[in-house]
Amino acid sequence: MAQQHKTGVLLVNLGTPDQPVRSAVYRYLKEFLLDRRVIDIPAIPRNILVRGIIAPFRSGSSAKLYKEVWTEKGSPLLLYGLRLKELIAERLGDDFKVALGMRYQNPSIQSALDELLDEQVDELIVLPLFPQYASATSGSVIDEVMRIMRKDDTILPTKFVNSFYDNEKMIKVFAKNARKFDLESYDEILFSYHGLPQRQLRKGDRTKSHCLKVENCCSTICDSNKFCYSAQCHATTELIAKELGLKADQYKTCFQSRLGKDPWTQPYTISLIEEVAKNDGKRILVFSPAFVADCLETLVEISVEYQEEFEEMGGEQVDLVASLNDDPDWIEAVEEIIKSNI
Repeated sequence: MAQQHKTGVLLVNLGTPDQPVRSAVYRYLKEFLLDRRVIDIPAIPRNILVRGIIAPFRSGSSAKLYKEVWTEKGSPLLLYGLRLKELIAERLGDDFKVALGMRYQNPSIQSALDELLDEQVDELIVLPLFPQYASATSGSVIDEVMRIMRKDDTILPTKFVNSFYDNEKMIKVFAKNARKFDLESYDEILFSYHGLPQRQLRKGDRTKSHCLKVENCCSTICDSNKFCYSAQCHATTELIAKELGLKADQYKTCFQSRLGKDPWTQPYTISLIEEVAKNDGKRILVFSPAFVADCLETLVEISVEYQEEFEEMGGEQVDLVASLNDDPDWIEAVEEIIKSNI
């Protein structure tokens, strides 16, 4: 009897504290921000900055924010991740084994890999759940998986999904979610992505002559920027806008969640919100296509904090287009991504 060939699928998202309390948030922030790909400065100043300043001072306020989105079963990011794992396993069938890991905290990548190896899988597909590639997200996941795997005597045949920013089914889900709103009623439509320090974008430019040196360097994907986070974000925006039939003057791409004083990817989301208010705009619709599941950055930073700031400026409404979450079409898109990498 022929032996069954089993493919292991490792889904990985960023991570979440185990609980919405200061101690758990401190552990999460410390692990997250000590990653050399996230805060890309030498180890000694990074440790001083994270252990001595950021994690101790931000853990209390961040815990309060996590409490706002926490459910009886845990954080939305984890719940949607577990739901995705369950639904994908059902769709793929017995020839596949699916595990979920978080880059930071639990369930860990180590535990997810152990789960798959215990199932005696023959090959591995690693899918970081970040549509656009960045060293600090997908790059860090790939780095960590390789670090863990190289400790084992047997290294499985492994494929890594670098990005899926242009996946047609994913684009259609974001567009479908947006059609629940009257798009013509908004003064501005913003596609707000998580920001990155500009220095990280420049590091990814192997030509050293394109990133932030060529006018509109991110407006079109080319050989020089095909792995650039910002360029992939702009490409995702254009694909969703095209699917919705938006005109060029109806929408903008922007970046949120800036940390520190160094220049980050621009324009900043808050700057564009201020611009809308100065022009007497009252209504803004926001997409957040860097996240496959609603989380702190969407449910609080956009829906609560930007709403409050916009109201203080004289605006009225900031609406959030829901993320992919557990939409059946998104589950189908993930199945497609996995099978295309076999």
